[in-house]
Amino acid sequence: MDIALFEPDQPQNTGTMLRLGACMGCAVHIIEPCGFPFSVKALRRSAMDYIDMVTIHHHMDWDAFEKWCATNRRRIVLLTTACSQKHTEFTYSETDILLVGRESGGVTDQVVAAADGKVRVPMQKQLRSLNVAVSMAMVLGEALRQTGSFDTLE
Repeated sequence: MDIALFEPDQPQNTGTMLRLGACMGCAVHIIEPCGFPFSVKALRRSAMDYIDMVTIHHHMDWDAFEKWCATNRRRIVLLTTACSQKHTEFTYSETDILLVGRESGGVTDQVVAAADGKVRVPMQKQLRSLNVAVSMAMVLGEALRQTGSFDTLE
């Protein structure tokens, strides 16, 4: 299981998801352009020493990421508020890549069309969305539970 960030705006959220990836044994894909200068050195502050314990795949744009996924036969599961399927009702695979959109604007129509699956975290109707890192943690936890991947963690 991998996690991916589409054109992230916030280095703090990116750092949190790098730490999440390190702790859960998941590679992290960062898809440019970012809303901040991308470098391991720049992210070290928000990811702390966990940045040295996570595999980072840096993709220069959506097309490069999509090509990587196709070459490696990886399914893209988009976390979005614009679908009806709850994240707990989706059947995950160990090779899935869980994708979140840009904090300020989500994803493009091209990304929505390319997603192999779409899931949402249920929440109060009157509220817009959860923080992307919080959403990712919730969905990743369910995906790891379903695939038995928690059994490999201590």
